[in-house]
Amino acid sequence: MDKLKSVLSGEEGRTQDRTILQAANEASTLGWGTRVKGFVGCFVIGCVCTLLGVCVLFIPKIGITLFIVFYSLGNVCSLCSTMFLMGPVKQLKRMCDKTRALATTIMLTCLVLTLCAAFWWKNFGLALLFCILQLLAFAWYGLSYIPFIRDAILKMMSMCIK
Repeated sequence: MDKLKSVLSGEEGRTQDRTILQAANEASTLGWGTRVKGFVGCFVIGCVCTLLGVCVLFIPKIGITLFIVFYSLGNVCSLCSTMFLMGPVKQLKRMCDKTRALATTIMLTCLVLTLCAAFWWKNFGLALLFCILQLLAFAWYGLSYIPFIRDAILKMMSMCIK
């Protein structure tokens, strides 16, 4: 039916030229209310996972591993929650903007290295270091959406150092 509609409206040639990402973005036509509900739900799940990770941190032997899993899962859910508001393609493009590219790269790299340190290398001190770096990079990434706040923080830090 969609093919017939595109032929009758004269948009047939245009639909063949679009990429897979454009097709996925057009297919996700959620209403604003549904987008907000998806954002809130995914963000709450991310916060609950992070808090749950902190709560299980003190369980002997497996606590640190559970913390790393829940903390990383919470960060991924929190990051993905914004995809509901602006769409997945637009979110990925904004993550790769020149103002956010470094923070995004550090955050995702630390996320992967956290899991590698916990499960592959079995070095929990290193995993906790990567969790801290992950937190700082995620905060720096989030602050990039507030105009001029990162410049103000850098200026304040430079004044404190002097």
